[in-house]
Amino acid sequence: MIKLGLVGEGIAKSQSPDLHERLGASLGESVRYDLVDSLGVEGFDFPDAIHTLRAEGYRGTNVTFPFKEKAAQLADIRGEGVRRVGTANTLLFDEGGLRAENTDYTGFISAYRHSFGDRPAGDVLLIGAGGVGRAVACALGELAVSCIHILEHDSARAENLSRDLNAMGIHATCITSAQVPQALPHWQGVVNCSPIGHINHPGCPIDTAGLGVQHWVFDAVYIPAHTELLNAAYQAGARTLSGVDLFVFQGVDAFRFFTAGRIPANQIDQHVIPLRTHYIEQLVAPSIHSMP
Repeated sequence: MIKLGLVGEGIAKSQSPDLHERLGASLGESVRYDLVDSLGVEGFDFPDAIHTLRAEGYRGTNVTFPFKEKAAQLADIRGEGVRRVGTANTLLFDEGGLRAENTDYTGFISAYRHSFGDRPAGDVLLIGAGGVGRAVACALGELAVSCIHILEHDSARAENLSRDLNAMGIHATCITSAQVPQALPHWQGVVNCSPIGHINHPGCPIDTAGLGVQHWVFDAVYIPAHTELLNAAYQAGARTLSGVDLFVFQGVDAFRFFTAGRIPANQIDQHVIPLRTHYIEQLVAPSIHSMP
């Protein structure tokens, strides 16, 4: 049996255990996937949690909000995605040490291309400059983005991301919420990489009055699958990309790392689209049908 985990805050309703155990069963591999939730745990110690998982024989663990930057810092070995993005969402307990990978980066590229093909990302409003925000911003650099306009309440974090992106050759600027309404109609993309919209952080991260058919909109939140932002985008006629897509594509990429040497990659490949279809039907379609 392969023992895996997820460490994060407010993850009780995560679908990650189902995804990894379902994928493992489809490939004839027994997988156990456990949640380590820091929500309500006073003095939660992230490094200690990782050490405990390793000591208990886990193959590795996924990491989500708010520990992705800490995961990258904790690692002994950093994969290409981590070196590029600076954050990690996957930790592997290798013999040579703790190895960090970032499948948010690769997963977003796959999800975007699956839904939008070769359509250039254009000018994009990026909401949130944390772990997933950095990964998606770097991924946008591979998707013909013209400029990334960063909206983040922590101005230092926004400036750091802007500086790093520009150093990579990805044009980026920082903006304020007051600037968004006037500029939004002239941009092409909106991506929410903040926790706003999650069941534990309800609401909408921006005023959506400027959304229209010219936009594509992505929300990294997938619980609920149709957030207030995606509902507004749907009503405005914009193209939408659900956080469910990122969830599936990044999850499969993490599964590849967890099972390297045990399951050939080409065997995993054939299960990706059926898995995506399953979660879209389970999580996204019901939300659309219940919309006013």
